[in-house]
Amino acid sequence: MTDKIAPPPDSHRDDFVVVPGNPAPDGAEIVWFKGSEGRDLRACIAPALTYSNPRGTVIVCPGRTEFIEKYFEVGRELQAMGFAVVIIDWPGQGRSDRLLDDTKKGHIDRFETFMGALANGLEKLDDRLPRPYVSLAHSMGGAIALAAIAQGLVKVDAAAFCAPMWGLKSKFFGMSYLVWAMRVTGRSDNYAQQPGPPETFENNIVTHDRRRWQIQRDLCDAAPELELGPVTWGWLGASLNIVATFGKVKALNRVSIPVFVASAGEEKLVDNASHAAVCARLPDCEHVTVDGALHEILMETDARRAAFWDGFERLLKRAGI
Repeated sequence: MTDKIAPPPDSHRDDFVVVPGNPAPDGAEIVWFKGSEGRDLRACIAPALTYSNPRGTVIVCPGRTEFIEKYFEVGRELQAMGFAVVIIDWPGQGRSDRLLDDTKKGHIDRFETFMGALANGLEKLDDRLPRPYVSLAHSMGGAIALAAIAQGLVKVDAAAFCAPMWGLKSKFFGMSYLVWAMRVTGRSDNYAQQPGPPETFENNIVTHDRRRWQIQRDLCDAAPELELGPVTWGWLGASLNIVATFGKVKALNRVSIPVFVASAGEEKLVDNASHAAVCARLPDCEHVTVDGALHEILMETDARRAAFWDGFERLLKRAGI
């Protein structure tokens, strides 16, 4: 077990981690709220710059290992479009309370914990968020957001998904029995894969953009408590469970809002076939593949990011926002 990382000192509890080249959205502030199991969770709220006539609120749902500060650029771009912005640190990520003593472990007990955090955060901020609501979710955040919308835990007027984790690569499904065995024998908290050497830009599988890749490294160097390591058996089991629900016959019947889904053309982490399967069951959905993009489309090169934002604007037009 690695050493436990201490939380930020109380004097920095309400401070953002800021590094050169990554300023916070205008007027952004930190808000703390309680998760469904009483954990202290961190969110960022940034107002619409057009205070008298805001376009609405975009709810940013990050992926695994991610945190508020990584989405500062996205937040600033959404403000420029006229939106207020909310970004959430999931339970066990960023500066929200971690779930295990070894805070490097990427762990969750079940996805309902994530979904409860999303619902509680929006309830806490309800009177400060202009309508309509638009969800913008990446990777693991895409599984959380879709499940929460489908189950009626949160209500949004449109939803955009960036390389959503609606299916895992086939190698993980081959591990289903092993995942079950580790969980029933009390080893859910163990790493499913041991930590390896630090990632370099040359061996990363999420972006072709060196500057945006470096920002996450700089943020974790400035505040090591932001960093998260490999997943546990518990996380893997919970993920297999949640993606299995999307294949059930009536699971998506309540998702009638306009939806936009962007798949990465050079995806290495999630199963793009799951995107096509889910999109085919949604009544108002546009699905595109961003050619040449790796998994983190919103952290990709400018041209690949522009393909996502073009689709996002088409979503807003369909939704009348």
